[in-house]
Amino acid sequence: MDRFTHCVSVGADLCERWPLMCVTVCSLAFRLLHRTLGALPRPVSVETDPRILWKWKNLSVSVVHSVITGTWAIASVIRHPEILNDLLSFFNPSSYLLVCFSSGYFLQDAVDILFSGYARRSQEFLLHHALVLWCFLYVVLRRTYVAGVVIALFVEVNSVFLHTRLMLKLAGVANTSYSATIVRPLNFFTYVFFRLGAQFYITHYIVTNYTWLEHALCILIPLVTMNIMMLVYLERLLRADFCPRPNCDDVKSD
Repeated sequence: MDRFTHCVSVGADLCERWPLMCVTVCSLAFRLLHRTLGALPRPVSVETDPRILWKWKNLSVSVVHSVITGTWAIASVIRHPEILNDLLSFFNPSSYLLVCFSSGYFLQDAVDILFSGYARRSQEFLLHHALVLWCFLYVVLRRTYVAGVVIALFVEVNSVFLHTRLMLKLAGVANTSYSATIVRPLNFFTYVFFRLGAQFYITHYIVTNYTWLEHALCILIPLVTMNIMMLVYLERLLRADFCPRPNCDDVKSD
């Protein structure tokens, strides 16, 4: 554990010295992961359509990112519960490294969407990534609101199930299958508790302490925009997974 802590401390120190370089390296690492996962066997149904194949590869990377960062964020709060009460000035090497690591993912994913040939059909997600990168890179460069990003990454707990849900659909798994039946309620529960809960907690904190927080408006505007987007996605999710009508629209996810 001491060796691991030392490695994290060294990594965070390098990121503090060269933050944008660190984010770039993390982005390239996720790109390498993209190529590695793309070489793995996949369902035959995924191979029939170039767009479905691209989405499968894209989501595979997203699931890995979500598992790592969601676990990392929860572990950070368990180890340092003061994160919940000091979103502005709390700082430790592990949490800062988490922000850099996740920033690299969102940068890679945005570039992947832009050069996929399907950017026009993914404009909502490009907007989401732009808002996320605005906030995350601000934190990386200013070294403030690190705790806020740690809490924001609680949403990745839900992303594990959200992305898995879509991958099951891409693979042609029936909605009545055991796996789909398990994933749907878990996705809904984590969406409300981890995604909306984390977002609204941060929003409440900033609004309540707006008068003294540093550059609060720069954080609040993208945060509120993402809140609105998430409520729209929730409505789509409810119609797609729990509406009894057969013609319910599916939630758009990427």
